[in-house]
Amino acid sequence: MMTTADFEIEGDGPDATLHLLGRLTLARIGDVYDRIQAAVADHGPFAALNLSAVERIDTVGAWLVTRLVASTGAAVVGASPEALILIDAVGEADGPVAIRPPRRSPLFAFIADTGRGVHIAFSEFSGIVAFLGASVLSGFALLRHPRRIRWHAIITGFESVGVNALAIVGLMCFLIGIVIAQQGAVQLEQFGLDSFTVNLVGRSAVRELGLLMTAIMVAGRSGSAFAAQIGTMKLTEEVDAMRTIGVSPMEALVLPRVIATTLMMPLLGFYASLCAILGGGLFCWIGIDIPPLTYVQMLRGIIPMTDVWAMLIKAPVFGIIIAVAGCYEGMQVKSNAEEVGMRTTAAVVQGIFLVIVLDAFFAVFFTSVGWI
Repeated sequence: MMTTADFEIEGDGPDATLHLLGRLTLARIGDVYDRIQAAVADHGPFAALNLSAVERIDTVGAWLVTRLVASTGAAVVGASPEALILIDAVGEADGPVAIRPPRRSPLFAFIADTGRGVHIAFSEFSGIVAFLGASVLSGFALLRHPRRIRWHAIITGFESVGVNALAIVGLMCFLIGIVIAQQGAVQLEQFGLDSFTVNLVGRSAVRELGLLMTAIMVAGRSGSAFAAQIGTMKLTEEVDAMRTIGVSPMEALVLPRVIATTLMMPLLGFYASLCAILGGGLFCWIGIDIPPLTYVQMLRGIIPMTDVWAMLIKAPVFGIIIAVAGCYEGMQVKSNAEEVGMRTTAAVVQGIFLVIVLDAFFAVFFTSVGWI
């Protein structure tokens, strides 16, 4: 039995048939292609290409057949169904490849990219809303069966979201308070109103900046951590294993993180506001000679309780949005480790974006109800 690739020519003239023999594989094909080309140059084109004596064929042999068909115009006969499928697949792939992509007009590219971005944004938003709904349903299920609440995971979330963030949140807001006081004093001093720096620091820290900076920091720390943790578990099929043994990933992974973030955000926001006020008070004491006792007395008359209530109302909503966005993006990981990084980035971006959008909505809403 012949194993090395070879060929025979049957007949003369344009009706001749070229018989391919042996194994048309990478290891056995040798120089048969060059020898066939020399025979074609001497003999002329063939009418048929007979593969009935071919013992085995791989993609290299299929490529040889497609090139012979293209150069001689011969018809393939005697091939097995598997060989024909392989030859057809190689023939479809054996074509010119564009080195450069076709040029598109800038206007068309802008419209296409904008439409694609809107579609992705709408899909992500609808996915987050659906995931939020699933979280709410799982929360009601836990209320009906309190024994299924994972207290240990919730307390661990308190530590990771709240306690471990105290240092960075406090330092950041302390410095922001100093910056607000310094910039405000420079501008107000031009009009002889530098004492109103206390108003600027107190109201902005309690009503907006303290909580907003905290939410951004939590989104960067905890939101990204949630996406990376759950995404890695998805990648290693731990989430699928949990479903297999009857454990709900929503109850075991998502809800403890959502509950912990929701409960810690008001405390972190209040703590951040105090740190910003302390930073502003330090600058007022050193920069514009307002003693600490006077500073505190002025704050008591400046900051209304409505500002505190506004902060405490917004904080849990921000916590829910950050945790849900992080857990949702983690659950979307499917293929590889690169997607974990992409989803982690998306969780941070979406969390910060939604927090700012909701903050603008709350600002308009509280103003409309008279909490000015």
